[in-house]
Amino acid sequence: MSAESQLNLTRYVPALLNFLSNKLSAGASQCYRKHFGIGVVEWRMLSMLAVENDITANRICQTIGLDKSAVSRSLQSLEAAGHIRSQVDSTDARRYTVSLTDSGIALHERVLKVALERERRLLSGLSASEVDTLVELLGRLHCQVANVNEYDPVDA
Repeated sequence: MSAESQLNLTRYVPALLNFLSNKLSAGASQCYRKHFGIGVVEWRMLSMLAVENDITANRICQTIGLDKSAVSRSLQSLEAAGHIRSQVDSTDARRYTVSLTDSGIALHERVLKVALERERRLLSGLSASEVDTLVELLGRLHCQVANVNEYDPVDA
C-alpha cells in the first residue's frame, strides 16, 4: 500500500481529536467510577444539567452529541441513585424534563473539582495565550461539524 493511500495518523485531525478524547474519557471514567460511583457519561449529564437545568433528554443529546440510548441509560442510572429527577414538561405534557436534585448538585460540586484539576494538568504544558488559541480553534472546528456531516460523497 502506498503512502498516499494511507492516513498519516500523526496529522489527520479527526483521528488526533478522537484518540485524545478516547484516552481522556477512559481516564475520567476510571477516576470518577473509583471515587464517585459514576462514569464519564453520567458526569457529562450532571455537568450539562448544572449549566442548563430542567431540560429534555433530546436537548442533552443535541448539545453534547451523544446518542439517545447512552443518554437514556445514564439518566436512568442517575435518577435511580437520586441525583436527578424527571418531571412532565410544563410546556408540553408529551415530554419530560430532567433536573438535578440536591444530591446531584452536591455530587456535581465534588466531581467538578476533580474535572477542573484534570483539565489543569492537561493544559499545563500550554501558555495562557496558547490555551485561548486552542479554545478558539476548537470552537471554530465545532462550527464546521454540520458542514462535515452533511457531506455525502456520490462516488466514494
